[in-house]
Amino acid sequence: MNMKTKALGLPAILLTSVFLIACSGPQVRYGDAKAVETVNVNYGSTDLQMIAEAMTRSLLQSKAISGSKDAPIVTLADVKNKTSEYIDTRVITDKIRTQLLKSGQVRFAVSITEMQNQTDELKRQNQSGLYKESTIAKTGNMQGAQYRIEGSIASIVKNTKDVKDVYYVFNLNLINNKTGLLEWADEKEIRKTQTR
Repeated sequence: MNMKTKALGLPAILLTSVFLIACSGPQVRYGDAKAVETVNVNYGSTDLQMIAEAMTRSLLQSKAISGSKDAPIVTLADVKNKTSEYIDTRVITDKIRTQLLKSGQVRFAVSITEMQNQTDELKRQNQSGLYKESTIAKTGNMQGAQYRIEGSIASIVKNTKDVKDVYYVFNLNLINNKTGLLEWADEKEIRKTQTR
């Protein structure tokens, strides 16, 4: 190696090293999905899990569900977001529905938001002429839900110079579709405080 190559070698190595470090980007790793998430006081994954687990457990212990001989048919409306922050409430309803279905104590009819997809599928099968007659899902055979589940999430936010306090309350109700009676209701409260 001559002197000129040696002289250019060290800066080239340093420059290449700096370039590789700069291009490596952020480090990503998997975390425990059940670990407590405390990045800030906004609604987060831990809140979702606490709400879904508490509401599912309580609903499954209710007389309307646990006292039923057959798994009742239920429909689940999207949770209403009454907070000042964006919360994907469909994730809450999906998580609660999944846990209830896994219990085997409840069956679900399509919800209002899913009904259009159901009617589109029935029309496609019955009107397209593409399907074997004996395999078509006939119209008029859907089962009505005995109960509907409705809920909401609300928050109260208080700020001072050094403290931000957020109180969340999640409510869920089970309504008998035939009688209009409220058969079960529960709530889950969460308080989060952030200091500067």
